[in-house]
Amino acid sequence: MKAMIIEKYGKNSPLFMTEQPMPEIGAHDVLVEIHAASLNPIDFKIKEGKVKLLLKYNFPLILGNDFSGVVVKVGGMVHAFKPGDEVYGRPRKTRMGTLAEYIAIHEEDLSLKPQNLNFEEAASIPLVGLTTYQAFSDILHLQQGQKILIHAGSGGVGTFAIQLAKIMGANVATTASEKGYELVQSLGADQIINYRKENFEEILTEYDAVFDTLGGAVLEKSFRILKPHGQIVSISGVPNAAFGKEQQLGWLKTAALSIASRKITVLEKQYQARYHYLFMKPSGAQLNILKEYIEDDRIVPVIDKVFPFTDAASALHYLEGGSAKGKVVVRIK
Repeated sequence: MKAMIIEKYGKNSPLFMTEQPMPEIGAHDVLVEIHAASLNPIDFKIKEGKVKLLLKYNFPLILGNDFSGVVVKVGGMVHAFKPGDEVYGRPRKTRMGTLAEYIAIHEEDLSLKPQNLNFEEAASIPLVGLTTYQAFSDILHLQQGQKILIHAGSGGVGTFAIQLAKIMGANVATTASEKGYELVQSLGADQIINYRKENFEEILTEYDAVFDTLGGAVLEKSFRILKPHGQIVSISGVPNAAFGKEQQLGWLKTAALSIASRKITVLEKQYQARYHYLFMKPSGAQLNILKEYIEDDRIVPVIDKVFPFTDAASALHYLEGGSAKGKVVVRIK
């Protein structure tokens, strides 16, 4: 099969097409012919070796973390799927590789594709959808009437997060530029902060939660807007000791994370807040929940651009540029 691979870590390490062996499936696996895959910041972070502490891969490495396609074969113990089913999913971290013509995925990481979406639209959902759902439902337990700030509302995660937060009944503030204003407003944002002209930390107060997609100084300033016992979930900040223990990384890596996140720990105590670093887990069951929202037209995919398979390297470069409004998708078939 054709696949897009890297042969070593590095910002300038080329992503190129090559022939790779067809995936083999186990008893609980499903072989899927991939029709589309979406790209996410985790892809260029993996490519550059920025998450080597958390994820270890062998080379050549096929990139890509979510997809949609058609089932072509199922393992002997699989009963929920059959050949011909249109599906979407996010493979577990040890089985990454959706920039390819085929993938073998555990049945628990897969769901039937929303019937009202095409393959490109469906491929844009799994990673951002699961990340947001786990942040809001599993960690924050977001409630009706609570106030949440979602950073970078016009980005791939932000466009999904605004919609899900509104479904959960939250009051949503978000940051965006003039170019993203109409988009985030159309998705339901209640308050929009123009990050080029305004400082969100000087405008917003007494917030229950922040969903951080940017990290760095933006994350640190976010503590200022929280009410006592407020919470921050970050997908771009520094993993802390609590994350190390949760992921069972061992005492040495956990200690290293504790040292690296000292500044965040100080801010937690100063503002009586809780900080969570989120590393999303695959879940076909949660994709089924999102599928219902999508089929009820309560969540609409937002796609910035679709690239052909042969131009996946340009797609990744475009995403890394940071100007995409919504998701960047690669059409495989």
